[in-house]
Amino acid sequence: MNKGYAVFCDADRQFYDAPHRLSTDAQGRGAQYPILSRELPAGWQRHRSGDWLAFRPLDRELPRQGWKIHVSACLDNAERVLTTVWEYCVPRSVAFKCMPSRYLLHIRNAKYTDRGASGKFITIYPADEEQCRVIAEELDALLAGEPGPYILSDLRWGAGPVYVRYGSFTERHCYDDKGELCPAVEDDRGRLVPDRREPAFRVPEWVSLPEFLKPHLEARSATTVADLPYAIERALHFSNGGGVYVGRDLRTQRQVVLKEARPYAGLAADEADAVARLARERDALRRLSGLGVAPEVVDWFTLGEHTFLVLEYVEGRPLNSFFAHRHPLIESDPSPQRLAEYTRWALRIHRLVEEAVEAIHARGVVFNDLHLFNIMLSEDESSVVLLDFEAASVDDPGSRQVIANPGFVAPADRRGPDVDRYALACLRLALFLPLTSLFAVDRAKARHLAQIAAEQFPVPVEFLDAAVEEILRGYRSPGGAAGPEAPSRSVTRPETRSVVRSVAGTVVPSVTESAGGSVSGSAPEAVQRSSDDGRGGGGRRADAYLPVSLADWPRSRDSAVRAVLASATPEREDRYFPGDIGQFAITGGGTCFAYGAAGVLYALDATGAERCPQAEEWLLQRTKAPASGSPVGFYDGLSGVAWVLDRLGHRARALDLVDLVTAQNWQDIGPDLHGGLAGVGLALDELAESTGASGLREQALRCAELVAHRLGRAVAGDEPAGPARRAGLLHGDSGAALLFLRLYERTRDGALLDLAGDALRHELTRCVRSAGGTLQVNEGWRTMPYLGAGSVGIGMVLDDYLAHRHDDGFAAARGEIVQAAQAKFYAQPGLFRGAAGMVLYLSRTTAPGPGTSAADLRRQIDSLSWGAVPYQGHLAFAGEQMMRLSMDLSTGTAGCLLALGSALHEKPVHLPFLPPLQRP
Repeated sequence: MNKGYAVFCDADRQFYDAPHRLSTDAQGRGAQYPILSRELPAGWQRHRSGDWLAFRPLDRELPRQGWKIHVSACLDNAERVLTTVWEYCVPRSVAFKCMPSRYLLHIRNAKYTDRGASGKFITIYPADEEQCRVIAEELDALLAGEPGPYILSDLRWGAGPVYVRYGSFTERHCYDDKGELCPAVEDDRGRLVPDRREPAFRVPEWVSLPEFLKPHLEARSATTVADLPYAIERALHFSNGGGVYVGRDLRTQRQVVLKEARPYAGLAADEADAVARLARERDALRRLSGLGVAPEVVDWFTLGEHTFLVLEYVEGRPLNSFFAHRHPLIESDPSPQRLAEYTRWALRIHRLVEEAVEAIHARGVVFNDLHLFNIMLSEDESSVVLLDFEAASVDDPGSRQVIANPGFVAPADRRGPDVDRYALACLRLALFLPLTSLFAVDRAKARHLAQIAAEQFPVPVEFLDAAVEEILRGYRSPGGAAGPEAPSRSVTRPETRSVVRSVAGTVVPSVTESAGGSVSGSAPEAVQRSSDDGRGGGGRRADAYLPVSLADWPRSRDSAVRAVLASATPEREDRYFPGDIGQFAITGGGTCFAYGAAGVLYALDATGAERCPQAEEWLLQRTKAPASGSPVGFYDGLSGVAWVLDRLGHRARALDLVDLVTAQNWQDIGPDLHGGLAGVGLALDELAESTGASGLREQALRCAELVAHRLGRAVAGDEPAGPARRAGLLHGDSGAALLFLRLYERTRDGALLDLAGDALRHELTRCVRSAGGTLQVNEGWRTMPYLGAGSVGIGMVLDDYLAHRHDDGFAAARGEIVQAAQAKFYAQPGLFRGAAGMVLYLSRTTAPGPGTSAADLRRQIDSLSWGAVPYQGHLAFAGEQMMRLSMDLSTGTAGCLLALGSALHEKPVHLPFLPPLQRP
């Protein structure tokens, strides 16, 4: 789970949005500090940059980089600190910026926000080193005694809230050692290099630490752990509130866990900091001592300004770990015995957890943060221990939830023990289908998930009914309907399991197959034929949760298109269609192919939907003068937008953007398809073909030369030090192979085909075979089958290579990759990290069976419906992390639409540069 998504959930109930767009609500969240409305002197400029509000005198020229000052503050003293800084900086014509509201300061210091940015409330830009010294000294005196969280990326000035760091003053960008665009500073040779903003103070190697900072650096190193009676052996986890470590008690030699709390940081929803939350955990655990369902407290101490709670080390593994290894739906066709065995296990485990919760309630404690990761199951699976009581309450029946896993967030009306009861209800469903994060968008999804669970597992209906009843208690849908609805029994047992199920629970006859395993007719036709089971409406059950069956094409297309268009925000400058948080992470993110308007417009066009002239005009307006720092890549930047605009008939603008792309220095750009030279080269190659501009073909070949050079270094092991290169279609060498293949088809230069083979062989070295024989990308701590960064994306390009040249190793590998696309359950619906990618892959692959029949494709379309949620009565899909809907191509509805079109449209649609292949 990427916890960074949570801060993008407050501003909109249905879509991810930038935190600063939260309007002032009844609690005053979003309201700016009053001083920020004070009139500025003549010649000053006020402007917003993301979450920041910046102020600068126009007659002062700032350096591009240097030593800058940060000031931290707590929620309660922030307005006072800001007033002091304002009244210091404005009369002296010193530029500065700030977090403009209590809400934005709160989320910057919340538990799971960026540790490198934590604590930064105000940034001040001195003109030079001497002014930096003067400002730091004078503000330190003015702010003496004001508390604030420690800024981990900076050097603290004395003991107050003033900090310094060397970094960029202006917005400049370069590519890092992973080929990704990042903030930049200029080194001593005039090159732009990454401006590191990590949770540790570092001085660039070409910068000398000023003499006035050396005493502060020495003071920073004064506190050590050398005198503790504990040896810290390894870190388990870090958050903005501190770390969790495994250690050893040097007096007894027993293993312990040390939990660290940083003062004023790691804020919860109730504004309690990490120290207050750790004290809550200590008090709750002392109340539960001897019960056997919670860790025992060993020690409590303070080191420097940090507080530590020492706990007994609990043997076992978190429940999610057992779940991941046991769950039968990660297989393609689990046997009835396997399903029954898992069901018995899940029911038994749930009862153990339920008993543990009942036991702590009997002692007056409410856990308030129950989820799969906070339940430790013993290795023999006979007992559970609950972990992380920092959100717990003691003897407070009216307590509210202040920290929660997205899939277990209790409704606002739940208090005290009812918070845990709601989580137990979610656990009933999550043990079978861990998709409960979708309740943040629509709690009525609970009934749909329960119905799917009843169809897939022999779980007692009353077990699921109890979950649905608790989850929907008091719920009114966005349309106004109350839940739970009649009839009282909300889940029905399917009559038989001997049929192939289609979308939204519809039961349909299986497609007739020949003895050789091939279907009679093409896969799209077979899937379409199966979508009508005589019930009307394309096979949609009368009580179906979704507005249309996914297999009922083109009705499903039209419904998804209506959802996309209904979500549009043409009045906004930053985006037209809501999508992933990536829209806010990169310059021009709202226009790009992966997360922005370009990708959505492509999906609409490719699937035969009506054009959206207003969105096209919006995209044209936003690309008249792209912002400085706009990436040039295909999925994240200008080359992808240019490719789409040319496809839609806006050639002049497309060529203007191409001029910007080709004017860039490509030496430091990565070789990948997503944001690197493989994507740029593929776009330029196709634009050369469509426009007749021969110079673009030469530029595409230049991209190939640079990518081949990088590939040669990678294969030889000569890549520069840095993070390991990623694998897969978007970020790995498969993108390079795709570029070489498409250029080979243009030029018939066999050397390009050789390079494609080298790239694919290098990709396959990063894959491992699972126990079930599937081939997946090995990320070190997990394996990935997905289209974007997993083995299925590699399989797509293997299919294209094998169309030109046979290779026994590649043929064997793609057979194992096909099996990776056979699981019944994928955690998300999205195109590049979910079930939609499996639909697109299976609809296109030329790999022989088993696993590539129409029935296999139909099963994946069925699974794709599990991540769907109605939006204004139309078909939509949850985005990454499934806490909000998304309409973009990479993570949301447009990508799912494209995948369905690849399987169901009369003219199969495809991803750019991966046209349909001739299936056997």
